[in-house]
Amino acid sequence: MAEPSGKRLKTNLPNCKTHRAFLGSRVKQNLPAVVEESLCGVSTLIMEVAYILDALAKIFEQDDIALPRVAAFFHEQSVNEQAKAEAMMDYLSDRGGQYCSKDIQRPGCEEVYAVIPALELMLGQWKEEMAVMVELSQLSKEHSDPHSASVIKSRFLGPLVPRVKLLGDLLTNARRVGCTSDRSGGFGEYLIDQLQEELTNVSSR
Repeated sequence: MAEPSGKRLKTNLPNCKTHRAFLGSRVKQNLPAVVEESLCGVSTLIMEVAYILDALAKIFEQDDIALPRVAAFFHEQSVNEQAKAEAMMDYLSDRGGQYCSKDIQRPGCEEVYAVIPALELMLGQWKEEMAVMVELSQLSKEHSDPHSASVIKSRFLGPLVPRVKLLGDLLTNARRVGCTSDRSGGFGEYLIDQLQEELTNVSSR
């Protein structure tokens, strides 16, 4: 039985509580309000991930840490996340929906000074993003919006799977070469900074 109009089932999706549907749209067709609201909220979540990754890049650019390739890796992933958020907003607009501008939360990574906690933070963000995409795809199916379900799975969820695996491998290597979890640093951090191939493999997915 379909969910009654206006009723929102319990969900972990970052919904937009102040969302207002674009009632004047002439192109909107079969875009349930709950899916439109969730697309808006998830777009903001992805933008917040981009903000976190950019903040991590700035940390590794500091002269007391000086890991330029690691910084470039996080910056590139920040740009990718920003592009992903914009792609979801474009999709929302194409379907006749509306994105609500919202304040982006502080990154909350001011105390991260080493490669391992930075990679762990990034991995956690990507895994959360994957879980959100799965739920958003399922929500679309439950509300008879197969187009959104297909787009979310192919354009947003699918590319995350190999990136999470490769990032997990990079984190394993960081531990093996002796990277620390604090500001003391060591030769392991230098080795990770030189692993251009693995950084490139992750960032190219």
